[in-house]
Amino acid sequence: MRSTYLVCYDISDAKRLRRALKVCTNYGDHLQFSVFECDLNPAEKACLESELAEVIKHSEDQVIFVVLGPVEARHRQSPIANGQ
Repeated sequence: MRSTYLVCYDISDAKRLRRALKVCTNYGDHLQFSVFECDLNPAEKACLESELAEVIKHSEDQVIFVVLGPVEARHRQSPIANGQ
């Protein structure tokens, strides 16, 4: 089952920031600054987490995944998706 996540990061080094941006661009839509919306299955989420873990410096940087719920349920409830 695919779920939608907000992936937000705060990275203190410009080089790591660019690398994190590049990684996240492969998985979702860039919404604002360091925020992405990603529709992921469990394997894709694990891959994204792993790739970001290789980029960041854990003592200085932060990455947060906020689950918004199943993709199917979110699109059914959206007035835009229903044409309203």
